[in-house]
Amino acid sequence: MPDPVREGLARGWRVFGGPHAPLPERLSCDVLVIGSGAGGGVTAEILTRAGLDVVIVEEGPLRSSSDFHQLEAEAYPALYQESASRKTADKAINILQGRCVGGSTTVNWTSSFRTPPDTLAFWRDHHGLTELTEEALAPWFDEAERRLHIGDWLTPPNLNNELLRTGAAQLGIEARGIRRNVRGCWNLGSCGMGCPTNAKQSMLVTTLPAALNAGARLLVQTRALRLVHDGSRVSAVECAAMQPDGRPADRLLRVEARHVVLSGGAINSPALLLRSGAPDPHGRLGQRTFLHPVVLSAAVFDAPVQGWQGAPQTIYTDHFLHTQPIDGPIGFKLEAPPLHPLVFTGTLCGFGQPQAELLRQFPNTHTLLALLRDGFHPESPGGQVRLKSDGTPELDYPLNAFVMDGARRALLAMAEIQFAAGARQVLPVHEQAGLVGRWADAKALIERLPMEPLLTRVVSAHVMGGCALSGDASGGVLRPDGRHWQLANLSVHDGSIFPTSIGANPQLSIYGLVNRLATALAPALGGRAVRWLDA
Repeated sequence: MPDPVREGLARGWRVFGGPHAPLPERLSCDVLVIGSGAGGGVTAEILTRAGLDVVIVEEGPLRSSSDFHQLEAEAYPALYQESASRKTADKAINILQGRCVGGSTTVNWTSSFRTPPDTLAFWRDHHGLTELTEEALAPWFDEAERRLHIGDWLTPPNLNNELLRTGAAQLGIEARGIRRNVRGCWNLGSCGMGCPTNAKQSMLVTTLPAALNAGARLLVQTRALRLVHDGSRVSAVECAAMQPDGRPADRLLRVEARHVVLSGGAINSPALLLRSGAPDPHGRLGQRTFLHPVVLSAAVFDAPVQGWQGAPQTIYTDHFLHTQPIDGPIGFKLEAPPLHPLVFTGTLCGFGQPQAELLRQFPNTHTLLALLRDGFHPESPGGQVRLKSDGTPELDYPLNAFVMDGARRALLAMAEIQFAAGARQVLPVHEQAGLVGRWADAKALIERLPMEPLLTRVVSAHVMGGCALSGDASGGVLRPDGRHWQLANLSVHDGSIFPTSIGANPQLSIYGLVNRLATALAPALGGRAVRWLDA
């Protein structure tokens, strides 16, 4: 199987840091892109095609298909923030985020949704983003979908996903197929550990190789420490070499750039601005950071489910997003996550003999997840990114009664669907829950569970907000064009720009919106006017 990354390195890609060429002490460029995930990858390709001199800084290592062995013990320490164990400040929510070249696009499950129309309408009405209409964004999404081969998944769903559709149909609930960004997919099911066949059209195999082929430079295992600025312009970025395990090494680097694009993700991007003392006259930086808090329901079936096999997410239902107004009680999207032993055991509640008994039934276990759509109600303000004493970020994310009411309703909905699909037993993932064999018993159990942090198991793989776009300076960190309101030569192109959560897996929302922002930025910086799909 050809490895385009190793082939590119052999051809002479300019990659520095880690095991590659030594980091220089000083660099200069037209544009410094900090982060190589969904936002940074798209930006780097578009600006490089426009003829600009681009340097990309990535905190994580450069890994490729030759390194992806479908082994959790290898993948999580190498490819994820804090070895896939990043948590909120109170440890109540586990957060899965990528930390490698390609960012979370290298390790996500390929689910691709355009930004929902009701989310865009809310942004227009409440955040002054009047230009973000469904019609205006459609061509930018269309380009992203063609560039990254986003389309319908035509292979039959694995049983883990089919059971969601079966149970929903029994209850008269519509379930649909999830579009995926894959090309020639082998249907292996190990997307979260890096794609060993290069079928996933992540930034690792699409935009970043295109940028490097066109002359961009990539600094890996390199952390952006702080922006050097005078309150109105950024003159340089101070960076530090990192060891493979994420600890800093004893080497510093200064990058001078005419323009800086921050694409570190919705925890690291606000953190860098906080470390840098970036202007924040209205106290918006790091505020309203959203997670899509996720609660889970496990079920045991008589027949093997083998949720680790096949495309990880191919069926969803938005029924429970549309049973109340967007600014009413918190709604949720239902999907079926893949099941792998390490993540499964780390997410389960309990210990000892009961947990061991459940693990013996792992091949017959099915799981549903509910993405809670936060940010649309006054009692759903999300969380706050702040700095710990060593300058690293943490996210304070209160799980209040409003959010936990949605969690309880989600557990009820998932249990009912699983029983309707033929489950023998259902287990709401909660410290005080156990396996129950009838829907009536599950309903009674869930209704009396104390919905409190740390008792209710909550996870998330989607981080958004903290550097929100806004139609006026008092409402957010960024102008509608993605530029910082106070620092004229700084843009932010990642999920932190969203004023609320998306209400859907966010990668395509990032691709489409950043496509628009980067395309407009290129000529403003003196580059050629280009479109992403230009030859």
